Amino acid sequence: MLVTLSIRDIVLIDRLDLDFAAGMSVLTGETGAGKSILLDSLSLALGARGDADLVRHGETQGQVTAVFDVPVHHPVRSYLRENDVDDEGDVILRRIQTADGRTRAFINDQPVSAGLLRQTGSLLVEIHGQHDDRALVDPESHRTLIDIFGGLSGQAEAVAKAYSTFRAAEKAVTDHEKRIEAARSEADYLRASVDELSQLKPEVGEEENLAARRTDMMQVEKIAGDLNEAFETLNGSASPIPELASLLRRLERKSDQVPQLLAQPVRTLSEALDQLEETRSGLESAIRETEFDPRELETVEERLFGLRAASRKYSVPVDELAVLCERMSTDLTDLDAGEDKLAALIDAAAKARADYDKKAATLSEKRQKTSRAMEKAVGAELPDLKLERARFIVELVSDPETRSRSGIDQLEFHVQTNPGTRPGPMMKVASGGELSRFLLALKVCLADKGSAPTLVFDEIDTGVGGAVAEAIGLRLARLADSVQVLTVTHAPQVAARAGGHFLIAKEALRPDRVATRVQQIDQDHRSEEIARMLAGSVITEEARAAARRLLTAAE
Repeated sequence: MLVTLSIRDIVLIDRLDLDFAAGMSVLTGETGAGKSILLDSLSLALGARGDADLVRHGETQGQVTAVFDVPVHHPVRSYLRENDVDDEGDVILRRIQTADGRTRAFINDQPVSAGLLRQTGSLLVEIHGQHDDRALVDPESHRTLIDIFGGLSGQAEAVAKAYSTFRAAEKAVTDHEKRIEAARSEADYLRASVDELSQLKPEVGEEENLAARRTDMMQVEKIAGDLNEAFETLNGSASPIPELASLLRRLERKSDQVPQLLAQPVRTLSEALDQLEETRSGLESAIRETEFDPRELETVEERLFGLRAASRKYSVPVDELAVLCERMSTDLTDLDAGEDKLAALIDAAAKARADYDKKAATLSEKRQKTSRAMEKAVGAELPDLKLERARFIVELVSDPETRSRSGIDQLEFHVQTNPGTRPGPMMKVASGGELSRFLLALKVCLADKGSAPTLVFDEIDTGVGGAVAEAIGLRLARLADSVQVLTVTHAPQVAARAGGHFLIAKEALRPDRVATRVQQIDQDHRSEEIARMLAGSVITEEARAAARRLLTAAE
C-alpha cells in the first residue's frame, strides 16, 4: 500500500509530506483547493506523462516521491528483479520534472525509464475517475477480468501455451512441405551433385595441406639437380677424395723423416679429407630425403584442380564442400523419406490442435458460467447505486474456428441502462456518472481477486444524490477491507465512511503567492468538515448535528 507521498514544487504545492494508513482515506476540500494537483502529483510518480507546467512557478524543477509497503510475494517485486532493479524493503518511486519539460525516473534510487516506472506504478496503484475508462474500454481487459473473477487465470495460461504448441506444430508442417517441394523441383540436380561430391570426398583443411605439399615438392625439384651434381663430384669417378687419400698416406710415411716440415700439412690434409667425407655423407642423406615420385606432384595438382573446380561450380569455399554435400544429402533424404516425416508432423499438429481445442472449449464453458455469475454479482450492487433499472451484461461469443492465445471467446461488457432500450457496449451506452458507478460495482466484485494494492477514486460520486452517495461510501468501505482505498470526494456520506481524513486548502504566503496545504484531521475537525460539505460556506447547527449522525452511523 501507499505509505508516504512527498511532493516538492509541483504547481501550488511547495512542500508536502503525507503519511497514509491501510483501509479507506478521503481527501476533501473546497473546489480549487488543489485536490486534482495532489492526484496529478501521484500520477507523475507512477509514470504518467510529464509536463513542464507542473513545476511550481519560479522553480527549476519539481519532485514527487511515493513510498509503498509491498508484501514479499507481490508481483511487483519479481517484475523489478526481472528488470535488474533492487526490490529489498519498501518500493520507492521518484520522479523529477524540470521546468524545461524533461523528466527523470527512479525506483529505489536506481535510474529507470519512464516505461518501467509506468509499468511498476500500474502494479501498485489503480486510479479511477468519473471519466476514467481504462478498465472498461478494452474488450481484452474484460476477458481478463472474467478470468480473474472466476479463478480461471491458470487455465487461460494453459490455453495460451497449448496455442503456442499448436501453432509451432503447424509451422513445422508448413516448413517441411516447403522443403520437400523445393527438393522435388531440383531432385535431379541434387542427385548428380551428391554423386559428384561423394566421389570427390572433400575434407575440411585438405586444400591448405595439398597446396603446402605441392609448394614443398616444387622447391625440392628446383634444388635436386644441384644436390646430385655436388654428390657426383665427391663420390663419382672424378672424385678427388681417393687421390687426396693416397697423397696423405705417402706424406704420412715420410713425415717421420722430416716432422718439422710435414706435421702441419699432414694434419691439415687429414682434416680436409674428413670434412669432404662428411660433406659427401650429408649430400647423400639430403638426396634421400628429397626423393619423391614425380607422379605424386601430378596427383596433388590434379586433386587441387578438382577441388577448386567444384568450389567454383557450387560457389562455396573448398572447406565448405563437405558441408554442402551433407546438406544436399539431407535434402535428398527428406525428399525420399519426406512423405513419412510429413505424415508424422501432420499427425503431431492434429494432436496439438485437438489438445488446444479441448482446453479452449473447457475454458469457454467456464467463462460462460463465470459471466453469468459476474452479471449476478454486479447486478446485485446496482440497485443501491440507483441503477436498479439497469442491467450489466457480459456479451460472450464463442467460435471454435477462431483460435487465439486467449481462447475461442470474444467478450465485452455491455449494459442496458433502462428497460426497453437496446443494450450496448458500456462505454457507448452509459453516461459519465453511470459509468463510474458500474466501475465501482465491478471493483467491489473483484476486490479480493487481484486488484492493485491501492485504489484511488477521483470524485466518482459527482452528480449523485444522498442515497447513492451513501451506497458508494458503503462499497468503498467494503473495498477497503481488502485493499487500500484513497478517494477524493465532495459527498459527506462518502467522507464519513473513511478511516483517515485529509483536508486540502489553500494558504496565502503573501499577497501574490499561495500554496496548497493538506492536513490530516481528527474526529472533531472531521465533524466540522463534513458539516461544511453538507451546508456549504455557512455551517449551521443542523449541519453539525447531521455530520455527527453520519459519523456515528459509519462507526
